[in-house]
Amino acid sequence: MTSAPQAPRDSGPQTLGFLLLDSFTLISLASAIEPLRMANQLAGRELYRWYTLSLDGSPVRASDGLQVTPDASIGMPLALDMVIVCGGVAPSRSVQREHIAWLQAQARQSRRLGSVCTGSWALAKAGLLDGYEASIHWECLAAMQEAFPRVALATRLYSIDRDRATASGGTAPLDLMLNLIGRDHGRELAAGISEMFIYERMRTEHDHQRIPLRHVLGTNQPKLLEIVALMEANLEEPIGLDDLAAYVDLSRRQLERLFQKNLRCSPSRYYLKLRLTRARQLLKQTSLPIIEVASACGFVSTPHFSKCYREFFGIPPRDERQGIAVRDGAAVAGRLMPLAGQGGEPTPEVPVSSAVLALAQAQGEPTYASVRL
Repeated sequence: MTSAPQAPRDSGPQTLGFLLLDSFTLISLASAIEPLRMANQLAGRELYRWYTLSLDGSPVRASDGLQVTPDASIGMPLALDMVIVCGGVAPSRSVQREHIAWLQAQARQSRRLGSVCTGSWALAKAGLLDGYEASIHWECLAAMQEAFPRVALATRLYSIDRDRATASGGTAPLDLMLNLIGRDHGRELAAGISEMFIYERMRTEHDHQRIPLRHVLGTNQPKLLEIVALMEANLEEPIGLDDLAAYVDLSRRQLERLFQKNLRCSPSRYYLKLRLTRARQLLKQTSLPIIEVASACGFVSTPHFSKCYREFFGIPPRDERQGIAVRDGAAVAGRLMPLAGQGGEPTPEVPVSSAVLALAQAQGEPTYASVRL
C-alpha cells in the first residue's frame, strides 16, 4: 500500500465530485464534506470546492428518506480532481451501467477515485479496484468478497492505496478526509478541524471499523471472546464444539456453561446464528445461487440450510430473496392509504414520513429486525 499523491500547497483549490447513489447514507456524505468546509473556514481561503452529482441532476433520496438535490449531472464537464462515490443501502441494486461508464471515464482521465460507506462496490463493479486495497462498510464485506475476489478488502475504517481512497460508513469518512487534508495542508489544519467538530481523536488507517467484540457481547470473558472470534473466522467450515473447547483448554461441558452464563444460549446455537446471519447478507446483497450461499456458510445441503433458515428467520431463503420488493412496496403503500374521517368521509392523504420510507427500505437489509425486542 502506498500513499495517495499530495497536492502542491500553492496550487488552486482541489475540486471534488460526490456521486450520490440511490439510498446513500447521509451521515457518510456529511462526514466527508464538512471537513472540507471547515478546512476552507479555518484557512481563510478556498482550499477545496465540491459538487454533488447524480445521473441526470435529479434529486436523490438518502437512506433516511431525505432527498438531496445535486449541484449537477454527471454529464456536465466539470474539472474534477477527485471523484467520491457515496453509497448506502443495497449497493448492488443502486449501481447502474451509466455510473460504471462514467467512473471508468474518470479513471481514464487520471482522476483520483474514492468512496464512502458502500460506494466502493460501484468502483469494484467498474473494475477500478482490482489490485487495490479497499474498505467498505462491514455489513457488505462478505458479499463484496464473493463478488469481487480481485479486490484486497480490508476491515479498517478507511484505506488509502495510491490514487484510491475508500472509507467505510458512519463517521469513518471524517477520519479519511482529515487524513487527506493533513497530507495536503499539514497536521495543524487537520487538528484544528477536529477541535471545531469536538472530535477527540483522529483515527488512523490502522483502526478497524467493527466494534470490539467484548462490547458487542457485553462481556470481558477472554475465553468466550476467543471462541466467538474463532467462530466468526470459520463460517464456511465450522469447527466442532469439542475442538473449540480444546482450543481454549476447556471441556465441552465447561464450554456449554460459559455460553449459557454469558450469552444465554448454547455454543451450537450461537454458531448457527453467525452462519445464518452471513447467509442472509449473501442472499440480500449478491446473486449467488442458494446452493452456493449454503455452502459458503457451512451447510452440507440446501434442504438442511433452508430448514435452519426458516426456523431462525421465519421465512425460507428463496422467499427472503424474492420478497424484498413486495414487502417494501406494501409497507409504503399501507402508509399512503387515506384515513377515514368521521361519518365515513375520507380525509386527505397523510404525507409519508421520511422515517416510513427509510424503514420500508431497511426491510431489505440483512440487519432488519436482527435485534430481538
